[in-house]
Amino acid sequence: MPTTDTSLAPDTRPAGAPADPARPVDRADADAGARLTPRDRLVLLLLCAAQFVIALDFSILNVALPVLGKDLGMGQADLQWAVTAFALPSGGFLLLFGRIADLFGRRRLFLTGLALFTAASVLAALAWSPAAFLGGRALQGLGAAIIVPTGMSLLTTTFTEGPQRERALGISGTLMSTGFTIGMVLGGMMTDVLGWRSTMGLLSLAGVAVLAAAPALLPESRHPSRPRIDVPGAVTVTGGLLSLIYALSTAAQRGFGRPDVIVTLVAGVALLTAFVIVESRAEQPLVSLPMLRRRTVAWGNLAGLTTFAMMSAVIFLLTLYLQEVLRLSAFRTGLVFGVQGAVSAVAGVLAPRVIGRLGARRTLLTGLLLQAGFTAALLGLGTASGLWLALVGVTLASLGHLWAIISYGVTATSGVPDTEQGLATGLVTSSQQLGLTVGIPLLSAVASARIAALRDGGGGLADATLGGIELGLGLDAALVAVVALLVAVGLRTARTARRG
Repeated sequence: MPTTDTSLAPDTRPAGAPADPARPVDRADADAGARLTPRDRLVLLLLCAAQFVIALDFSILNVALPVLGKDLGMGQADLQWAVTAFALPSGGFLLLFGRIADLFGRRRLFLTGLALFTAASVLAALAWSPAAFLGGRALQGLGAAIIVPTGMSLLTTTFTEGPQRERALGISGTLMSTGFTIGMVLGGMMTDVLGWRSTMGLLSLAGVAVLAAAPALLPESRHPSRPRIDVPGAVTVTGGLLSLIYALSTAAQRGFGRPDVIVTLVAGVALLTAFVIVESRAEQPLVSLPMLRRRTVAWGNLAGLTTFAMMSAVIFLLTLYLQEVLRLSAFRTGLVFGVQGAVSAVAGVLAPRVIGRLGARRTLLTGLLLQAGFTAALLGLGTASGLWLALVGVTLASLGHLWAIISYGVTATSGVPDTEQGLATGLVTSSQQLGLTVGIPLLSAVASARIAALRDGGGGLADATLGGIELGLGLDAALVAVVALLVAVGLRTARTARRG
């Protein structure tokens, strides 16, 4: 059994100082500190349920898109907007709403987001035209942009830093990740049995349930003062994120050579650069650059962005492999990911104990390396066989992924005052949402270009598809491994600086 690492220096922090996220803690103390009251459990259940529903919404329509398109009269090229219409506002407005919640009340904004998301889900379920459906999806995304940062900041201000918060973040991270996978399973089953509208109906029912319980359980919290909203920062970061997400989402379907992709990609980079300049000069910035200069915040969020982006891309590429190469049905493909989701749930429950023994830093690095290693193992897939390798590889890669996302959440929010938790959790959730948004289109574009090149060279469809998938998986594993190395160096430097 692993034991507490005694190679680290003794804890010489002053009384009341924040815990070192990279430091292992005593198991008995951790178990005692992590105990939750019955009310704490209800609050945690409520907040996690909201996060789970949002994660579910990211993937529940994926396998239903062909049926949805026929029902609403949407062409194949337009189906991407069922995903992009949600991704644009959900990724673009996260930081802004995280800051607004700090200033005007997290509970109030959380309830507003829930109400908007629920109403939008009803609109999407009842959609009578493509415009109505896409409008509902866009409003769902806007509601998600409110719910995710406010829910996370409510969680981190409700549960004290240390074992209790680690346990809460562990459960939340598990549900956030498994929700993406479970959405694919439910989407296939419900579409086959009840039709695609039932997927949106499920989200609306879940929203009603959470909205009914939230007012009685959640406390209000806000910044003690009322600083002004950083309007230039809000405009540049929101515009930059919207442009970048649009460019990557469109490029995945139609290539990087389109004029609108090039223009929005350049605009996104320019606006995000302007955002950094604006924030460095603002009296009351939307994002505190000194916070980003905290190595745990910066490196933790880089790890989070990478693990979410690359794991969601693995799931997408394997879905393509199982359906286009091995010719499995959507339902059987969903079952493969159902096994992965079950193992991920167990890994998420165990993750706080792993963090308690190894520390958040070592757990984060271990998770990233496991994810990279088992993603690389998937390069052994073949056109005639590979189902068992796909099942085992994605399941074990997901185990590392779960450890990474839980430990990065602990790392990136540790030592941040309650008055800035909305900013910190806004960064954490932006990393999550941006990862889920950019990973798939980025590696999908790489794989698609390779498939087209192999087809033009005279290769068969199955061989060409496998070649594109292999290139995407290889790049995926390499990126995770490189980021793991960078994070290891960055967090070690941070720990050395604290000791000095």
